[in-house]
Amino acid sequence: MSFACGAARSDHWGLAAKACLDGVGLAVAGANLGIVYVAERFAPDLSSVLTFLRETTRINAWVGAAVPGVVAGDAELRGGDAMAVMVGRLPEDSFLPFTNADLAAFSIRMAPWLKRQGATLAMVHANPREAALPASLVAAADGIGFLTGGLVGAAEERAQVAGQVVGGALSGLVLGTKVQAVTGLTQGCAPLGGQHLVTEAWDAALMSLDGRPAIEVLKEEAGELIARDLKRAAGYIHVALPVAGSDRGDYQVRSLLGIDPRNGWLVVGDELRLGSRLMFVRRDPQTARADLARMLADVTRRLDGRRPLAAHYVTCTGRGEAMFGAAGIEAAMVQQALGPDVPLIGYFANGEISGERLYGYTGVLTVLVGP
Repeated sequence: MSFACGAARSDHWGLAAKACLDGVGLAVAGANLGIVYVAERFAPDLSSVLTFLRETTRINAWVGAAVPGVVAGDAELRGGDAMAVMVGRLPEDSFLPFTNADLAAFSIRMAPWLKRQGATLAMVHANPREAALPASLVAAADGIGFLTGGLVGAAEERAQVAGQVVGGALSGLVLGTKVQAVTGLTQGCAPLGGQHLVTEAWDAALMSLDGRPAIEVLKEEAGELIARDLKRAAGYIHVALPVAGSDRGDYQVRSLLGIDPRNGWLVVGDELRLGSRLMFVRRDPQTARADLARMLADVTRRLDGRRPLAAHYVTCTGRGEAMFGAAGIEAAMVQQALGPDVPLIGYFANGEISGERLYGYTGVLTVLVGP
């Protein structure tokens, strides 16, 4: 089992794809799996990209998507001209590209392969425009097991690759039990205070917490500067939904979409339920860097002497340069922790997936390991 990765920028998809393959070279003899991520401007050309890669490499099994930005090695390539390609060799019949375009038949289609191979996890690409996405995540987690991935480009109806160019809520790559993997999740926000009980809400509108107007609780925890000018909260203060049963205090970040000072209400980027709990959090570069270092140390510890073969990293569009101050810092930290010889590919996402849950302002790492 071995992998190699290449990345490039070009105004034309063909030149970018050729440069990616030049970067890969002949490093992987007998490669049987390919992963490709292209800038969203190349989404209309995704079928042409896939045909070129398949005919040039003779690899039939490809997965990938059009994405807001790509990660390759210690580089973060944002903008409309980026592409990254990874090719590798895994044991035959140890992996399976999939799509759940027909959700009702999803489990039936997967059942024979899963019965033979079992599943380690699935690396998935999700369409943020699909109303069926939450149900698809639950179905995939129930049928396969642990999920890692993110929300990919939404500019085109068919912007994912799973053997061919596909649409639908979810697609990706299932890894069988012959392929071992270690995963990690890192947060990008810091809690402002403790958890609060939702005592009045309707859909995404949050009226009261702990029996008090929601805006009063926000002002108390956000501090005097933001309390005097609530416009300062935009893009800085968010809502977090604690993950029940998490031993690390994980939470799912949701955007604070609106503030109604007259009624004391808040509008949150998710449906809220009476009796649920939430916190207010802030974007915090120092906390994000420290938590990334913590996650990487935990992943390398759990490798337990096994050799990393390849890595896949999904990070939020609100991270990268916007959070760490310069492009490449986040990717470089991941690459340094794993080692310079470990091929790394990934992308910037509009939401990150770990387990069956959708997160925000997080990074999700998957490391394939050898014996």
